Amino acid sequence: MNASHITALKSKHATLDQAIAEEMRKPAPDDAAIQSLKKQKLRLKEEMGGV
Repeated sequence: MNASHITALKSKHATLDQAIAEEMRKPAPDDAAIQSLKKQKLRLKEEMGGV
């Protein structure tokens, strides 16, 4: 896996992290949305090889 691909994955991972935090700050967070975002984040982490 090349460095630019890893950088792109890390960027997507950070974006998902921000989306999760934003959803959790809402007065009534959507648990299904949070769960979906966390699953996407985990898939990216696995694709990065745990980097």
